[in-house]
Amino acid sequence: MASLSTQMDSIVEKTKNLIQLCEALQEENDLLKLELQSVQVAFDTSKDKIQQLEEKLKVMAVAKSLEEADIDKDAINEKILDTKQKINDFVREIDRCINLLK
Repeated sequence: MASLSTQMDSIVEKTKNLIQLCEALQEENDLLKLELQSVQVAFDTSKDKIQQLEEKLKVMAVAKSLEEADIDKDAINEKILDTKQKINDFVREIDRCINLLK
């Protein structure tokens, strides 16, 4: 009879240990989920920054072509309108990114 009681005590102790281990693993899982979420936000932010820089590079190329090219006023006006449109697109994209971060 004493061995049955000893076995029950052993089972109860092992069950408590398993519950504690399970809780610790749940906490670690929650921390890893938070870390993953922060890494995803950082990745998305970096991706948006890359896109912004690529667009800025395009604008700079347009500006440089305006400086180097000797074209008539109609073409210059068209380039200016195109540049203004790109700047407006950048502003909209930045506003969108800011709203995503909120």
